[in-house]
Amino acid sequence: MCTPFVTTAVVLLVAFLVVISCKKTDTTVTPTAATVSALTCGSATFSASAASGTAYTATASVPYTGGNGASYSAGSAIASTGVTGLNATLQAGTLASGAGNLTYAIRGTPSGTGTATFALSFGGQTCNLALTVSGTNSGTTAASSSTVTTALSATATTTTCTSTTGLAQVVCLAEAFKATLSSTQVSTMQLSYSKANGQKWSNLPAALSARIGISLGSLNATQLAAFRNLMVAVLASNAINEGYDEMLGNLVADDYLSTVGGGSDYGAGNFYLSFLGTPSTTGLWEILFTGHHYTQPYTFNTGQLTGVTPAFRGVEPASAITAGNRTYQPFEQERLVFATMLGGLSSTEQTTAKLSATFTDLVLGPGQDSKFPATKVGLQVGTLSATKQALVLDAIKLYVNDLDAATAAAILTKYTSELANTYIAYSGTTSVASQNDYVRIDGPSIWIEFSYQGGVIIKNTPHPHSVWRDHTGDYGGN
Repeated sequence: MCTPFVTTAVVLLVAFLVVISCKKTDTTVTPTAATVSALTCGSATFSASAASGTAYTATASVPYTGGNGASYSAGSAIASTGVTGLNATLQAGTLASGAGNLTYAIRGTPSGTGTATFALSFGGQTCNLALTVSGTNSGTTAASSSTVTTALSATATTTTCTSTTGLAQVVCLAEAFKATLSSTQVSTMQLSYSKANGQKWSNLPAALSARIGISLGSLNATQLAAFRNLMVAVLASNAINEGYDEMLGNLVADDYLSTVGGGSDYGAGNFYLSFLGTPSTTGLWEILFTGHHYTQPYTFNTGQLTGVTPAFRGVEPASAITAGNRTYQPFEQERLVFATMLGGLSSTEQTTAKLSATFTDLVLGPGQDSKFPATKVGLQVGTLSATKQALVLDAIKLYVNDLDAATAAAILTKYTSELANTYIAYSGTTSVASQNDYVRIDGPSIWIEFSYQGGVIIKNTPHPHSVWRDHTGDYGGN
């Protein structure tokens, strides 16, 4: 028989057990927060390169160590500083138990060149993710080869004129080219020599600035092969993106422009060759090859090559172009060598070399003959160390070495002897990667300008213009 005390105790015990049972049932477990022991932004990789003014979509993989295996949700957008216009967003995932990578999606349009920095914070650690934004798109663009560039990219196999050398070989190849033409074509291509005819070149497409001579687009395969043989003789061969290969890269780039908005005004068929005067080992005559972004003259007199300027170089786009299983980027070496030359200067030397004016194009481009400044400006090369003088000479060589080896050697000997009295100057940045960046080399004889300017067909992307002149040698000194 139970007493009232025992009954009460039993009731209280049951109630206590029920309470305890309910507490255990209702308890929730807080998920483990994602933590890492270190983030290494300096070892991050990006799925694509970034270019100023060009829409950018890519991912960044940021290494971490000490992950605790926890899952994490997508993060909020982190705006870039320095170069603005980009956002980085953490993508959801699960940490490894140890080392792994976080993935950030980066989107936007960079506002300029330089470094876009993202302040990352994750799992108790922070680091700054740095993305380099260049002035050119370093990606590769595919282009269709035209009939012209396909023919000109073929390896020369002819034995024509191989028994001769020097000017005699050039004359032989010029006559061999003429022999492939009809009489009407010869009349179009070979004109009288005059400085006025020699001045009919431009950086513009032929539709906007008329050329003289015969267009490559009017030539058949046999004629193009003969043209190729002539140009291989007067330009450096077997050099990637220099000499003949640089010329071909310009034609490929123009083919590309014709397909992305330029239309029929652009393309390799719109480049022109003329002989001014009659090819001869004794008389005065000139080879003039000119088109959009490319002009190269060769003036001969009394058995000598007397001039190879004014020579114009440029290209749009500045990025790499692939065509016919080849990749061309014909003027990137020049941009890089100028950046190396300027970057090698001390801060004091850079201050001396820097010009106060802004240059949106070349000073002595087409139509600006004989307008050399009376006073040289910038930094005198003779005040520099031997190492820094060599960097200036490296820049000069990229222009002169476009020519055949014998011609280039003679010109370089002259320019090297005048190097101490040559001046270098620049405007904009020393990286030569932003619109309106400008570089000048001005010596007793040599004059080189490089201008990085806004795109024409490919908007918001800079492209280079450059001219090589000679104070006394333009148009063969005539």
